[in-house]
This record gives sequence, structure tokens and C-alpha cells, in this order.
Amino acid sequence: MAFDIDALKDQLVSWRRDLHRHPELAFEEERTSHFVADRLRDMGIEVVTGLGRTGVVGKIEGRGGGNRAIGLRADMDALPIEEQTGLPYASGNAGRMHACGHDGHTTMLLGAAQALAETRDFSGTVYVIFQPAEENGNAGGRAMIDDGLFASCPVDAVYGLHNWPGMAVGRLAVRAGPMMASMDTFDIDLTGAGAHAAMPHQGRDPILAGAAMVSGLQSLVSREIAPSDSLVITVTQFHAGDAYNLIPVTAALKGTVRALDPQVREQAEARLKELIDGYARSHGVSAEVRYSRDYPVTVNTSQESETCARVAEGVGLEVERDRAPAMGAEDFAFMLEERPGAYVWLGNGPSTGGANLHSPTYDFNDEILTTGVRYWTRLVEHLMPA
Repeated sequence: MAFDIDALKDQLVSWRRDLHRHPELAFEEERTSHFVADRLRDMGIEVVTGLGRTGVVGKIEGRGGGNRAIGLRADMDALPIEEQTGLPYASGNAGRMHACGHDGHTTMLLGAAQALAETRDFSGTVYVIFQPAEENGNAGGRAMIDDGLFASCPVDAVYGLHNWPGMAVGRLAVRAGPMMASMDTFDIDLTGAGAHAAMPHQGRDPILAGAAMVSGLQSLVSREIAPSDSLVITVTQFHAGDAYNLIPVTAALKGTVRALDPQVREQAEARLKELIDGYARSHGVSAEVRYSRDYPVTVNTSQESETCARVAEGVGLEVERDRAPAMGAEDFAFMLEERPGAYVWLGNGPSTGGANLHSPTYDFNDEILTTGVRYWTRLVEHLMPA
């Protein structure tokens, strides 16, 4: 049965802009979850809610029978950003914005669910997975898994998609191996001895120690990790003192560590702690390090990556198989640790004013909505032909 995906465009745009107007943060996606679940039920799709608190899963069975099952995943949450686009459908929720295109991801997967539910032109079962809390280390993907996602939805493989600003419309990128980096966070609390600014020798300066740490941590990247490997250590916060003429007792640093190789990740954690201890001792201060493992490396399996590339080419997309991985992180990585699969980037075109993901002026490109639906639908039909 043929299905006219292009005829869905107006509906898709309406859905996407409705979601954009009503953004919700991690694990608060109540309206979004109801929006998704209601539309899936209207399509005659069996729905499970509450996985990972606000996650939604739809189950679509093909007309050809079969035992194979795959999962298609979209993220639903927004970011704590005040929107500055000036669009007529701009966020109506203060301090919240769909600045990463998750409104578009949700819409494309809903459109694919509608097409698949109407045609059922495949064998086996498709689970459409609408995940909460991807942003800011909230790990909604892990929460869904912990709630039994793959026990109740026993998929053989799982696939994800993200829009990619700056990549031309009509292009898709996928690679076997690391696609996005791991992300770990660290908190460093320094305690010294306060003193008058005019008599620093009477104290133990945590600011000086912290400044040495900010610079010194980069030696881990430049002198201890092979140039052919990738590691990024970034100190993003430095808090200390509240007076012009006093050296404070305490200082605090916070930041992230990102890697594309699990062994490099292990080495970075161990050496970061050793370096901080060494700098603290040399400056006569104490240091407490809290290190959190947040998102693992997003690793695509070879066969599934090549399948995605061929399907994309089959629907008219130009495929980049050799695009460099990104050092940003993605919690779809948790699903790829459990099942084979692949995560792809779909070209979103040049953004207005060059806005990138997580910018207060970013907006998803509605022109790629039908492209995403076509890709998802064809992927299912290719993997599980009727």
C-alpha cells in the first residue's frame, strides 16, 4: 500500500510548531508525552507510557508476521534557555526552549509511526521510542532502560537520528564506531587559609591553586594522550571570594571531560584526580574531587551503520560516511550499549544568523520533516521486508 508522505507536510509542520510553542524540561514532559501518546492512539497504535517517568513507546506490528523487532528513538525534552527567535510560534514557557530540535525529532518519528501504521508494509514489530530527558546529563535513555524498556520492547537493534545545523539539507552523516563522545563532569572543592590581600604569605591561596589547575589540566590533553586520540577537558566554572582585599578560604571549579575511546576516558579520570592532588599539595591547600560518569561514548555498530547509509541513499540523500565524530555527548549511547544500532545526523541546512544547537536563536528546519519520515519508514521496510 502506497503512502503519500509529502501529503503529511502541513500536519507535520503544525505538530512541530505546537511542540515548539510548549517546551518542557527533562522529566517534566507531561504535555509532550500526552501529545505523543494521544496521536499514537489515534493511529491505532498500542501505547505504553511512564517508562523513564515521562517516556512513551508505541508498538506497530507489520502485516507480514515475523519475529524481528527494531526500535526507533526520538528525544522530547527542551533546554533551560530563554528563546530569542521572535517567531510567531516561539516558546510560551519562560526560560524553556526547543533549542536542539527535539521538537522536530519527535514530529518526524510521529509521522513515521503514522505512515507505518497505515501501510504495515513490513514483517515483525517496530517500537517507536519517545525518550525524555536527553539534555544536560539527565540520562532519560538510561532511565527508560532501568524501567525495563528492552524487557518490554525486545528489539534486535535500535536507531536514532539528530538534526545537524550547518550540514546541507539533503545530506546525512553516519559512521561506524564512535559518533559522539562520552561526557563526564567534575567538581573540585579547594580549601586553603584566608588572608589579607596585602599579606598573601600569611594564607594559602585557593585561587592561585585553582588557576594552576585550570592551566595544568591541559597538559593531560597535550602531553599524556596520543595526538591521534581525542580528549577535551574544559573547566566551565570557577567560583571564589567576594571581596577585593581578602584571599578567600575556599574556591570551587567545575567542568567536563570528553573522550571517544573508553580507555582514554579511564586514563583521563585517573590522571585528573592525581594532577589535582599534586597541584593542591604544591600550593598547600586541600582538594576534594567529585567525578561523575555521565554519558558513555556513542558507538555505532558497523553493519547497522552501513544499512542506514544505504537506506539514506535510497531515499535520495547524499551520505557522508567519513565525517569526523563530534565531541558533544548523547544519551542514545546507553541504548547502543544494550543493542546494536546506529545514530545518524540529518542535515538541517544553514541556520538563521548561523545559530547552532543550544542557541537562543536556533530553530529546526521544517523543510526536512518529510525527509526524516521517509528515512525512518524506508529503514523499517528495508530491515524487515513484508
